[in-house]
This record gives sequence, structure tokens and C-alpha cells, in this order.
Amino acid sequence: MSDAAANGLTTATVLAGRGIRLSRRNLDAVITSLMMPVLLMLVFVYFFGGAIDTGDTRYVTYVVPGVLVLCAGFGAAGTAVSVSEDMRSGTVDRLRTLDVGAVPFLTGHVVAAVARNVLATTLVFGVAALIGFRPAATAAGWLAAIGLLLVYITAVSWLAAAAGLVARTPEAAGAVTFFMMFLPYPSSAFVPIDTMPSWLHGFAEHQPVTPLIESMRGLLLDQPVGDAPWTTLAWSAGILALSMTAAGALFRHRTR
Repeated sequence: MSDAAANGLTTATVLAGRGIRLSRRNLDAVITSLMMPVLLMLVFVYFFGGAIDTGDTRYVTYVVPGVLVLCAGFGAAGTAVSVSEDMRSGTVDRLRTLDVGAVPFLTGHVVAAVARNVLATTLVFGVAALIGFRPAATAAGWLAAIGLLLVYITAVSWLAAAAGLVARTPEAAGAVTFFMMFLPYPSSAFVPIDTMPSWLHGFAEHQPVTPLIESMRGLLLDQPVGDAPWTTLAWSAGILALSMTAAGALFRHRTR
């Protein structure tokens, strides 16, 4: 590894630690991002679950993958806000005097976001188990499901970082990422797609989160998943490539 790459990795690690420490100090935002998916899961399971036909699959088992994707959206909103806050507060100007570039700075935020999402995912799994979630996944199935989720979380965290560079205020950054939090609803996350209006089927079937949810649901229930995992990886790779490219360009534009 070259000296530049080693320095960049060290800087990204330090900034990731900074992001995690900032999260610990902003407990209200952390608690909201952790509790909101759990509360939504409880609402869907106990308020609406009895009215939704998911065949032989218990509704709590059906809905967990969608809630986990929802966690990624909440985590992405926090990433966009923290990036925007650093841009507005002058933190980035101070980092630039230390020759910190776009990749270490944004990687630090993304790593912190992934760490927060891992905590939220663990909490959702724990509460889901208490209310009846009983997966039948093999060890390989668990690894594949968690791996796909982490790849997606990383991709949308980079997308959120780019959004944070576009927004001029933290409040606007949170609003920009609303679409990522909304995306699981017009998908197979909470109800089967065939129960939706016919004009919505095309979008619901061909958007990033549906193949991820179908992959996780199949893997956790030890059922066939077809080509859904490959579709998920293709979507995630595309989002990641586009987001990293855009984020680098936006960072250079905002700091020149």
C-alpha cells in the first residue's frame, strides 16, 4: 500500500471515529433513528398485520426485511445532515488545511452511518424475535442476507453524503433524503405488490429496494430467491458508483 493510500485510510478511520462520537453526543437523533423503525414495525404488525394476507408467512416475518431497509433510509438522512453540518460549520475548511480530501472525509461519515445502521438492525431483529419473528435461514442464508443489506446501506449512505453536499443547510439535507425513507412503501416491504393499484406495479417491481427485500425475505425463510440478489447487487453498485463520483465532484466544487 502506498503512503498516500495508507494516510487516506488512517484519516478515514479517525473521521469515522469522530462521526461515531458525534452520534453519541446527539442522543435524541440516534434514539429517533433507532426507535422509529421499531415503532413502525409494531404499528404494522399489531395495527395492520391482521388485515394483510401474506399466505403461509406470518406477517411479522414478512415485514422484517422491509423494516430493515427502512432503517437504512433513516440512517441515510442522518448522514446527509451531518455532512451538511460539517460543510456549514467550517469543519471542512479546517480539515482542508490538513490536506484531507473528499474520500477520507466522506468515507468517515459513511462508515459511521453503517455502524449506526448495524446497531439499528440488531435492535430490529431483537424486537422482532420477541414478537414472533422466526426465520428458517441457514448460516449461509444469514450471511448472504446481511451482506446484501450492508452493501445497500453503504450505497445509500454514499448517496446521502452526496445529498448533504448539495443541500445548503442541514434542514434541507434531511428533506432531500426523504425519498430514500419513502422508497420502501411503494414496494413489497409491507404488502404484496399485487394488492396495489395496477398503475403502481411497474414502479414497485422495478425499483432498488424490492429485489433487496425479496432477496432477504427468501434467504431468511430458506426459500428460492431467483436472480433477486444479483439485481440487488446491480442496483447497489450503480448507486454506489454514481454517488461516489457525484460526491467527489460536489466536494471539489464546494471547497475550491
